[in-house]
Amino acid sequence: MKFVVIGGTGLIGSKTVAILRRGGHEVLAASPNSGVNTITGEGLKVALAGAQVVIDLANSPSFEDKAVLEFFETSGRNLLAAEAAAGVRHHVALSIVAIDRTDNGYFRAKVAQEKLIKNSGIPYTIIRSTQFLEFLRGVADISADGNVVRLPPVLFQPIASDDVAASVADVALAPPHNGIVEIAGPERALLNEFVARYLKAVGEPREVVSDPEAGYSGGRVEEYSLVPLGEARLGRIDFDAWLRRSQAAA
Repeated sequence: MKFVVIGGTGLIGSKTVAILRRGGHEVLAASPNSGVNTITGEGLKVALAGAQVVIDLANSPSFEDKAVLEFFETSGRNLLAAEAAAGVRHHVALSIVAIDRTDNGYFRAKVAQEKLIKNSGIPYTIIRSTQFLEFLRGVADISADGNVVRLPPVLFQPIASDDVAASVADVALAPPHNGIVEIAGPERALLNEFVARYLKAVGEPREVVSDPEAGYSGGRVEEYSLVPLGEARLGRIDFDAWLRRSQAAA
């Protein structure tokens, strides 16, 4: 069985490609650097020839509201049209938990992407993931005002990228759900507490302040805005195990 992984050289893509290849599958890691561009359409026909499953892990280079919406709509239309022409039997896409419950430009763009997938006629599975543990520093950085990090005390359930890739590969090997699968980390705590724990563990002196008025990624969030509301597949790697792995790798 042939798999094409769009964004196959990125954080999740490279791990997913490795898992599938270890299983003996034919896998094409597609990216603009390899001559496959979902925005221009370059290389899509050749890349998708003979593919049964396409995994879309592409991400926008810009997070500006208009640019990110244009990216996901253009990329989605081009990719899905090429898949229809190639007879692809399963479209797998990585999305974000609670994008329809949190209002910011990036989440609105992901909602638009999901709508294109659902209306494409191609059998699909959408995987909605919580935030990655690897992005805890980034969360702190975008919420920092000098040496103070202001974050809302809302529930947070981050997941390790290794667990995300394992779930993506598992879903890609299974029949299409024609629906949404949610994944999250094994631990749930307040966002400000997770970030404070991370900064302390890596020796960062910045202070984390719980601020109910603070936003997240440019939008307002409520207590359950960033976590699954129902059943979710939980990863196996908790914060401490992930921290040990990441520090060892560094």
